[in-house]
Amino acid sequence: DLFSRADWLGYTAIGVTALALLSLAGIVGRELIGLRRLASVQTLKREAEIAALDKRPAHARAVVAKLVQLASTMPETAAGRAAIAATTDDIIDADGLLRLELLAPADRRARQLVLAASKRVSIVTAVSPRALVDLGYVIYEAARLIRAVAENYGTHPGRIGMLRLFRDVIAHLAVTGSIAIGDGLAQQVLGHGLASKLSARFGEGVINGLMTARIGIAAIDLLRPLPFKAAKRPGVGDFIGDLTSGSGDRPAG
Repeated sequence: DLFSRADWLGYTAIGVTALALLSLAGIVGRELIGLRRLASVQTLKREAEIAALDKRPAHARAVVAKLVQLASTMPETAAGRAAIAATTDDIIDADGLLRLELLAPADRRARQLVLAASKRVSIVTAVSPRALVDLGYVIYEAARLIRAVAENYGTHPGRIGMLRLFRDVIAHLAVTGSIAIGDGLAQQVLGHGLASKLSARFGEGVINGLMTARIGIAAIDLLRPLPFKAAKRPGVGDFIGDLTSGSGDRPAG
């Protein structure tokens, strides 16, 4: 119809359609790559668990090689990758290979990400006047944190990947029994003798911050390419001191 009006209109329509199709193909391709990388992380983790059980150095070496390839997009692992490359001719058992410190920089960065998100949630929800604002901000920070943890461990999920990740993190929290945020977190705070230091609103902020930390820890569990062996798995207790520092100086109310 456009060609019947003017040739240039027809060619313009063809060009716009071609650009739209290319853009769509690019979006679909990026989503598929993101989903594939997410799947590869889970596959690598399962292979690492199997390699730890069968104790064969060759199997463990193959797992480490895949980990090095995945970590090639993480600049902070350069020293660790070089150290692993230097062990190529060394005789190391399977457990020793799986304990090589390649992910230590990424683990430290992941902890910083979780702590920063937890602090933001704690502060914002402590001063927020509406519960609906609290809920919206917690969800926003949780999604942002999950994406940051994924990128920290070399995975770059697209929009579909993020929806899948969010679902998997919530499922992980439910399976591990960490989704109950009321009494469990309150007992952790009380167990550290902090009840007398916290005002009501600041206490709510700390509880929300600890819940965000739990979400971040669940994301680390899912997205870290290897199970925790040499490194210590972070726990909610690691963040309580940071979230409540200076709480005694805050005014009540």
